[in-house]
Amino acid sequence: MSTPTQTQPTTAELRQALPLVTVRGLDVAYGDQPVLSGVNLDLRPGEMVALLGASGSGKSTLMKSLTGFAPITGGSVRVVGYDVTNLLRGELQKLRSDVGQVFQQFNLIPRMSVLTNVLTGALHAAGPVNLAGGFSGKHRKLAMHYLDRVGIAHKAKDPARSLSGGQQQRVAIARALMQQPRVILADEPVASLDPKLADSVLELLRGIATEDGIPVLVSLHVLPLALAHSDRIVGLRHGEMLVSAPTARLDAAKLAGLYSQEGANHDDDGA
Repeated sequence: MSTPTQTQPTTAELRQALPLVTVRGLDVAYGDQPVLSGVNLDLRPGEMVALLGASGSGKSTLMKSLTGFAPITGGSVRVVGYDVTNLLRGELQKLRSDVGQVFQQFNLIPRMSVLTNVLTGALHAAGPVNLAGGFSGKHRKLAMHYLDRVGIAHKAKDPARSLSGGQQQRVAIARALMQQPRVILADEPVASLDPKLADSVLELLRGIATEDGIPVLVSLHVLPLALAHSDRIVGLRHGEMLVSAPTARLDAAKLAGLYSQEGANHDDDGA
């Protein structure tokens, strides 16, 4: 009798796995100014979750709370096995090395090559190195692999400043992948890109979530992009969660309340 071959889990199976991020009843306040109140969130392997809300709704603060950069004043936050509310400094550093981050501002080193910028994503693993030549051949091969994956391996030797905005964001994504992250947080990653480039970058991020089983939380401010590129949508208004549901159950009309004075009805699937 032949033995069964081991197969990779399907995307559907990944999304039924235990969450890598679990947030329950999260409160965040700066002094006496509350920013988030009673927020719940799950991020499972293989899914891309869009985070929506008007400016000041608490989107960036929610992302910061997942890596200990925001003052958690209530509730619980667990990320890839870490209890973020009770971590020591060394443990926080380990957690942050497990979380890849992509920002609106690409945060590249303009004069350095594309390859070197991607290699900086491995600094936590490589230890102190000379950026000009201190990375191992293994790291360089891996960086080229990720540059090829995001479609710009041919730009490896070019200075980062010579690339277009969309290309620079792809470099930033490759740099995040160099961390071997277990979760990716993307804070307004397409805000400075035109619609075509925005679509391509979000398609890339969703592909990473699906193919690698890495959950991606991406904050956006354009409803059609969220509806087109996410598996679930979480919506905040004035620091409270008003929407948490599969994207297939939502449309622009149901999400419009996130940006209105009246707010929207809660649509919560328990996430």
